Amino acid sequence: MRNLVLFFALVLGGLAHAAPAARPNFLLIIADDLHWRDLGIAGNRDVQTPRIDRFAREGMTLHGMFTPSPTCSPARHALYTGLYPIRSGAYPNHTMVDAGTKSVFTHLNAAGYRTALLGKQHVQPASSFPFENLGASADDAGALARFITRNPSQPWLAVLASNDPHSPWTRGPQQLYDPAKLKLPPWLHDNVETRAALAAYYAEITQLDTQVGAALDALERSGQADNTLVLFVSEQGAQMPGGGKWTLYDNGIKVSAFARWPGRIAAGSRSAALMQYIDVPATFLAAAGVDPAAIDTGCADADGRRGFDGRSFLDVLLGKQEQLREYVFAQDTAVGVNGNKNPFPKRAVRDARYKLILNLAPENEWWIAGIHGSEVFQSWVRDARTNSALAERVRSHSFKPAEELFDLQRDELETRNLATDPAYAAIKARLRAQLDGWMRQQGDRGLPTELAAPSRQPRNAEPGEGTKVGRKGGKKAAGKNP
Repeated sequence: MRNLVLFFALVLGGLAHAAPAARPNFLLIIADDLHWRDLGIAGNRDVQTPRIDRFAREGMTLHGMFTPSPTCSPARHALYTGLYPIRSGAYPNHTMVDAGTKSVFTHLNAAGYRTALLGKQHVQPASSFPFENLGASADDAGALARFITRNPSQPWLAVLASNDPHSPWTRGPQQLYDPAKLKLPPWLHDNVETRAALAAYYAEITQLDTQVGAALDALERSGQADNTLVLFVSEQGAQMPGGGKWTLYDNGIKVSAFARWPGRIAAGSRSAALMQYIDVPATFLAAAGVDPAAIDTGCADADGRRGFDGRSFLDVLLGKQEQLREYVFAQDTAVGVNGNKNPFPKRAVRDARYKLILNLAPENEWWIAGIHGSEVFQSWVRDARTNSALAERVRSHSFKPAEELFDLQRDELETRNLATDPAYAAIKARLRAQLDGWMRQQGDRGLPTELAAPSRQPRNAEPGEGTKVGRKGGKKAAGKNP
C-alpha cells in the first residue's frame, strides 16, 4: 500500500511539474517595414531567414492577418490598443492616442503580468503604454533574457520591436546578397538602382532574423518556451515603390504572422481566417484568462461603446474555429508623413475575395518623399522617358482614381480596376456599405479628418488639441500640411 501511494505521488507530482502554468507568457515580435512575401517561409528563395522560417514551421501561419494602417506609428498603436487608428486618434504617422486610452500593457498589468518592450516604441503618450523600457536596441537579447527570467513566478508580456528592415538599409550581412543575382518581384522595375536597394533591404531582413533567433534562444534557455505564446508580425509593406508602405493594396496591408504555443497550437498548421492587428490584445487577454468583452479601452467609438474594436482569435489558434471576420478595414493618412505634398486620404474594405479602395481626394497628386523622392523611384522616372509601359506605372504611383475595386482571386497583385464595370456593381455597393458603416462607427469624416491629422502629432499639438472633437466635426485643426 505504501509503495502504491508513493507511486501515485510521484506520478501526480510529475504531471504537476510538466503541466503548463494556468496563464501563459507572451512574446510579441514586430518587424519594421517587412513585406509579407520577403521571407524564406513565404517562398522568397533569395532572402535568408532560417530562424524565422524554423519558428513559423513550429506553429501556425496566419495567412489572413492584416494591419489597419500601412504606416508604422498607427499600426503599432492599433496593435497595442485593440482599436482602429481613427477611433483612438492615432491615425497619421508620428502620432498619439487620446488621453485615457488603454493598451494591452495596461490590461495585462492589471491582471498581474509584468510587461516590457525592447526596441522601437513609436507610441504615445507613455501613460497609455505602461511598459518597462528595456532599451532601444532589438539586438540586445541579454536585456530581454534578464526581464523574462527575473521573477519566474509572475507571467509576463515582452515586446521585441525591431527597427529592421526599415530604411535606410545599412545593417546586416550585405555580402550575402549579390544584386545581379536577385529575382525581382513583378511590382519592381528592374535596373541597377532597384537591385542595389533590394539587396541592402534583404540584408536587413537577415539582421532581423538574427534578432529573432537570439530572442527565441533566450526564451528556450529560460525554460519557459513551452508556456509562452509567441507571435511574430511583419508590421506592413516595404518602403520600396510598389512595396506597399503607405498604400492599401495587399502589398501594404497584408502581413506575415506566425504564432507558436507548444502543446496548444499545432506545429505546421495554417489558417486563412481574416483578422487584424486590433485582434491581438483581445487574444492575449483571452489566453490569460481575462474576458475581453469586459474591458474598458478608455476610448469610446461614435456610438459611445468603450470595448475593443478587435476580437479574440484564440480559438483559431487552438484549431477550434476556422473563421473570425467577414471584412477587414484599413485607412491611410498622407498628412503628417514626412515629405508629404498633398492631403490624400485612403480607406479600404476587404473580404476573402474582393477589395474596395476609396481615394477621397483623387484630384490631388499622391506624393511621399520616402517613395517618390527616393533614388530608386527617381531612377524609374529617368528610365520611363524611353519606356511607355514604365511611364504608366510611374504615373499610377502618384495619381489614383476615386474608386478601386479588385477581384483578388483572379488578380492577386491588384492590377485591374473593376470599379466602373457594371458586372461588379452589386459587389462594390456591398463593400461600400460596409466601409461607410465602419467610417461612421469610427468617427471618420474623410477629408476633414485628414486635415485634422497635425493635431494628432505631439510635435504639432497645441494645449487642448488632440481631442476627438477635431476629428468628428466641431473644432477643426489648423490646415498645416507638413
